[in-house]
Amino acid sequence: MTFKPLHDRVLVRRIESDEKTKGGLIIPDSAKEKPAEGVVVACGEGARKDSGELIAMAVSDGDHILFGKWSGTEVTIDGEELLIMKESDILGIIEGKSAAAAA
Repeated sequence: MTFKPLHDRVLVRRIESDEKTKGGLIIPDSAKEKPAEGVVVACGEGARKDSGELIAMAVSDGDHILFGKWSGTEVTIDGEELLIMKESDILGIIEGKSAAAAA
């Protein structure tokens, strides 16, 4: 199945954090927080001004992003848990990380 977000929404795949602390302690699943980092899987075309002019998206497919803890709506597409969120929920793009390195 193919999914294309509408307007200023983005589809995001969370990036799981390490299962150990820097000191070597293993973090159980029950104590883990959901990560606030992800990779943009798909983008909508952007929002529109009242005049109908398109406002281009600041993110694109493959961008490594940081988003708010409670951002987005969880959805399951083809058995994979993803997030759909508005572009305004994205706090920023993390430069220097590629989607291939995150997967």
